[in-house]
Amino acid sequence: MLTMNLVSLLQVLIGLAGGLVVGTGMVAFLIVLDIIPRLAQVTKSQRFIHWYEGAVISGSLYWTFADFFHWKTHLTPFSTAFFGFFAGGFVGLLAAALTEIINVLPILAKRLGLGQYVILFLMAMIFGKVIGSLLEWFLF
Repeated sequence: MLTMNLVSLLQVLIGLAGGLVVGTGMVAFLIVLDIIPRLAQVTKSQRFIHWYEGAVISGSLYWTFADFFHWKTHLTPFSTAFFGFFAGGFVGLLAAALTEIINVLPILAKRLGLGQYVILFLMAMIFGKVIGSLLEWFLF
């Protein structure tokens, strides 16, 4: 009985430590690299920056509770596609903002002599992510 309680306590501590590490990494990713402000800048929607921040926090909290309490939803395929479209778009925008921050595309574009097409590269990445996600969900 005592060893069972120690094992449970150890599992709780390991889970808490893992959650803290992942949470700290996510916060560092968002704050240190200025992902959300850059996302707002890329999309020219700086006035909605608080909505982006609220969406990240709300989504993290909601899905944490949904995972812990095994919440299930019964959605139609259309509603699932609707939510998936926006989730994929948001992930694509975050990826585009990260790429823009670390200056991979601007450096590559300048070296190839395509500096004026950087925004087209970003849009291609975003639409590629969305289309790839839709293909994965509906065909594969």
